[in-house]
Amino acid sequence: MTKAVLGIIGGSGVYDLPGLEDVREERISSPFGEPSDALRIGRIGATKVVFLARHGRGHRYSPSDINYRANVDAMKRAGVTDLISVSACGSFKQEFYPGFFVLVDQFVDRTHKRESSFFGKGCVAHVPMAHPVGPRLQERIAEAAKAEGIPFSRGGTHVTIEGPQFSTYAESMTYKGLGYDVIGMTAMPEAKLAREAEITYAIVAMVTDFDCWHPEHDEVDVAAVVAVAQQNAAKVAKLIARVARDFPAEHEACPSGSDRALDGAIMTAPSARDPELLKKLDAVAGRVL
Repeated sequence: MTKAVLGIIGGSGVYDLPGLEDVREERISSPFGEPSDALRIGRIGATKVVFLARHGRGHRYSPSDINYRANVDAMKRAGVTDLISVSACGSFKQEFYPGFFVLVDQFVDRTHKRESSFFGKGCVAHVPMAHPVGPRLQERIAEAAKAEGIPFSRGGTHVTIEGPQFSTYAESMTYKGLGYDVIGMTAMPEAKLAREAEITYAIVAMVTDFDCWHPEHDEVDVAAVVAVAQQNAAKVAKLIARVARDFPAEHEACPSGSDRALDGAIMTAPSARDPELLKKLDAVAGRVL
């Protein structure tokens, strides 16, 4: 059995993780570039926890400038088996109000400037993404939210836009009309890369606003988003602490197969694989290469 290590990637307003004990900082080098920040490695209860600020402390990276590959690769090298993404988002539903948490389980990728795979020329792989969120990990988050009295909904679709601009009114109305639940700028390609790295992934989408479709709310601005994100940070700390305290010592096999995603996924024949790319894939795909 594999020892469970819980990874947390904190989004807007979540640049640290209160309650983390025996903390050390470690800068893990990645062949895919520099991660957003040093990893903060410690424990909550008996669970090893690895925290990374997605935008860097001080919020130095825009959604398009984040090195998602380096971030996920660093998490893999730190031994992370289960990864919880904490992300600010806008809501398309009246009942998903600012301060509400949505545990989405589907994504629509509308990004276009980002490296979305560890694989490519010299080693081609196609991993399944029909069910991108680990249901067992999501259930643990839901149980923790219930225990802590945090308002949340389980399930839903997250549309990820390139940004850094917020949506136009026409875009917002289109996404709402398509039945999407929330909108953000960072879930993709993060979820795709976690799947390629065989890390079980789940997301806590923290609602900060109603995007710009809502007739009774002003258009989105940074001040409003930051204010709600800071309020959400305290709830996130309680939520993660509860998840970590109740986390199993051994990694639980993922029902959606995220921890075996590379089984049968690599198309390139061994004799045709690029040795230089294979070196870079030592952590992500070492199990199958």
